[in-house]
Amino acid sequence: MLKVYGLFLVSGLAVGSLYALAGIGLVILRRSTGFLNFAYGAMAAAAAMVAWQVAEWGAWQPVSWLAALLTGIALSVLYGRLLAPALAWREPAVKAVATLGYMLILLGLMGLLWDDSLRKLSLPTDKIAVTLLGVRVTVTRIIALAVAMAAVVIMILYLDRSRMGLNMRSLADNRDHAALIGIPIVKVETLAWGISGALAGGTGLLFGSLVRLEPTVITFMVIPATAAAIVGRLTSLPMTLVGGLVIGVVEAMLTLYKPLAPLRAMTPFVIAGLMILWMQRSTTLTFATKE
Repeated sequence: MLKVYGLFLVSGLAVGSLYALAGIGLVILRRSTGFLNFAYGAMAAAAAMVAWQVAEWGAWQPVSWLAALLTGIALSVLYGRLLAPALAWREPAVKAVATLGYMLILLGLMGLLWDDSLRKLSLPTDKIAVTLLGVRVTVTRIIALAVAMAAVVIMILYLDRSRMGLNMRSLADNRDHAALIGIPIVKVETLAWGISGALAGGTGLLFGSLVRLEPTVITFMVIPATAAAIVGRLTSLPMTLVGGLVIGVVEAMLTLYKPLAPLRAMTPFVIAGLMILWMQRSTTLTFATKE
């Protein structure tokens, strides 16, 4: 029985790593530009499908991986340069809703380019495994967790220590003031969208291998990713990592219990809701009264 629990724990950590990685991409973009990008999952899905298509054409596998990363970057920067500037001074809710339109466009294009046939995106590491605590773990799962943890460390150092990272943080705080002190707005925003897009491409590639290569499924990965970002209060990368891992593990463990298995889809909403309640714990409700 312990081996079964261990197997589901490993599976949950692997999928949770992808939620966390996507959440990190969302948080980085949110901290730098003020956009909560609901099209993130669609970008990841498009990147995974392009990687599959390039591999089907007989290209060397690393070329298909590079194609996934470049697709994520291109789709992200495209939105960031063509559409985002017109919304820069709008409310955060308007910015977020605008990305839903982009998500639908990408989902529609994927529907036109690829049918609903079952596909498989295989990585060489899927066939290599190690045994940890009696559980066989593929190297791909280990890579997913390692990439998520490395992304947190690298981006924390980049945002806190590098000049461009400090510029990205300043831009998110106040766009007008950032422009007045000489920060190159276009360059910084393009970099932020590019980093987020690269993470989307990598997430889509791993998700297509570990979970399922299906555009709709990968697109709606943005839901648990957003929940992970909420756990991190849309600012903390380490807490976003923790949030993604917790969501993945809870989903996997619920699968073990048949009465609770149908509820696993609610996990991101429940965890995000609990986090919001926790953040509001010291808020005092006031009610207007007539004088």
